[in-house]
This record gives sequence, C-alpha cells and structure tokens, in this order.
Amino acid sequence: MKKPTLPVLDLSLLDGTASERVNFLKALRSAARDYGFFYLVGHGLSAAEQKGILDLARRFFGLTEKEKMEVQMANSPHFRGYTKMQGEITRGKPDMREQFDIMNEQPALAPSLINEPWQRLYGPNQWPAALPGMKAALLDWQQRLSDITVRLLDAFAEALEQDPAIFAENVAAGPYQHMKLIRYPGRATGASSQGVGAHKDPGYLTLVMQDGQSGLEVETDKGWISAEPIEGAFVVNIGELLELASNGYLRATLHRVVSPPEGVERLSCAFFMAARLDSRVPLLSLPPHLAGETKGPQSDPANPLFFEVGENVLKGRLRSHTDVAARHYGDLIRASA
Repeated sequence: MKKPTLPVLDLSLLDGTASERVNFLKALRSAARDYGFFYLVGHGLSAAEQKGILDLARRFFGLTEKEKMEVQMANSPHFRGYTKMQGEITRGKPDMREQFDIMNEQPALAPSLINEPWQRLYGPNQWPAALPGMKAALLDWQQRLSDITVRLLDAFAEALEQDPAIFAENVAAGPYQHMKLIRYPGRATGASSQGVGAHKDPGYLTLVMQDGQSGLEVETDKGWISAEPIEGAFVVNIGELLELASNGYLRATLHRVVSPPEGVERLSCAFFMAARLDSRVPLLSLPPHLAGETKGPQSDPANPLFFEVGENVLKGRLRSHTDVAARHYGDLIRASA
C-alpha cells in the first residue's frame, strides 16, 4: 500500500488511555485545520459490512433504466431518489456519475404547516421495488454513519476547548442525514473527466467509503493530491457549516472526483451530516491561543453561507438538481428571477 497522502486517525483512541485521547484530539484538530480531510479507522464498521453496502450499490445500479427511473429524484420535492448520468450540476457543469440519494426517513409536512421553503425538504425516501431489502439495509447503515459523525462532532467540541454540549441542541433528536450511493463509469476517449466537479460540502461532516478504485482528489497548498482508497477506512472531510462555526479554524476544502479510465467503474457511498434543518449554526468562542490561528470562513460570493441550516441545505439542493427545482420549486425560481 502507498503511504497515505492524508493523516490517518484512529477513532478507537477516544476510548483509550488519557494520553491516547489527548493525542487523538490534538491530531484531529491538526488534520481538520491543515487539510480539512483525513482517513478514519477504528470506527467499528467492518470491511465486510462496507463491502456489503457497495455490493448493494452495484445491484441497484445494475437495475434496468426503467426500474431506476421509477424512483428518479425528479419525482420527489424532498430531493430523494435516483439521478441519472449528468443529472447533477457542479459549478455549472454536469457530473459524469449516477447516484441514489436518501435522507432522514420521515413524513412530509402538511402544506398548512409549511412557513419556510426549506420545510419542503422533510419527507419520505423513494425505494426501488426490485430491491425490497434495500430500505432496511440503507437506513440502518445511514444511522450507523450518523452515530460516528455525532461522536466526531463531540470530539471537535472537546478539541476546540468548547462546552461539550455546544452542538448538542442542533443535533438533538438526530442530525440532518443525507447519504448517496454513487457510480462513476469509465470515461470514453475524449470525454469529460469530471466525475464530480471541484466543490466544498455544505454541512458539518462527510464520511466517504470508497471501493478499490481511486479518483477522489483534495486541493492542498501544494496542489491536488489523491485520497487513495485504504481498505476499511473512511475519508472524512469538514463541511462549510463547521468552517463557519469555527470562524475558519476548521477547514472546508475543495475536492473533486476524476472519472476512472475507460472500462473501469468506481463505486462509493458518501454520508453528509449537518445540524437539524430547523436550527442555526453556533458561532464558537475559541480560546485566545486557538482564535489567533483562525483564517475566517472562505465563503464564495456566488455561494453565500447562512447560519440557518435549512436555508443552506435547500440552496445547495436547488443549485445541484435543476430538474427537481423546476418541477417542485418554480415559485422560488420565479421569485428570484
């Protein structure tokens, strides 16, 4: 195995000796500030369990086009379901991937209870009839990944010398969850290499599970580096809301996926965690020795960040899935025109 290009952190050390815990928190703070990305091992999810989810993804993407389109995301005002190749937009260009998105499984709000546009995000997932066991398997996996991210969020609060409950209120009763299965096909000669374009993730934390095929790349001060797959490890990255909360101490980093070569496919599963949609991002009050190292959040003027979580999430969804926006959010599009 090649030497990792990003730090490797062992989550089990949080339960180790006092010195092991201190060293883990120090490494966590350093990795998140210097890179915004790191590998996570010791998380308790076996390689066999991870392979099972990727095998499920392979079965889903192997369904017929008709079966997949029965659960196309355009059916859902809640942005859940299947997106075909080039159906998602990143920085104005289509991504060469197909994917299946789920979020928290919950009922939609009655129209009379909707006071803000982002409240339309609440709703049920879509599930393919051809894979009846998919719902239970993915919801269980999503919850297990969510538990890991909540534990990491608590560790960040400790690493930044915050009140241990600083994030508790806006992840109480469960944070916002969003998971996607993704397939990147091999690119034909002369075709675009944009599996997914350069972007930052919008939430608190992201966990990425990769198969054995590389493609994920991270921007660093020395240029783009490859986050090569490490068996059993997740790639973790900081989202924009955590960067915003820490005034830029924690770094949300640009990353992209380069399409695999012709004849090769790449499968992955990405989980995104944020605060509850009805909450606000807390602004952390860092101690002086940490506050002096902050860089300020690097917000793109064309993609402003808001402390209101629901508003941030909806903004990102509308930009990425223009078909869903046109079908279900035409009133917002007309109002902003």
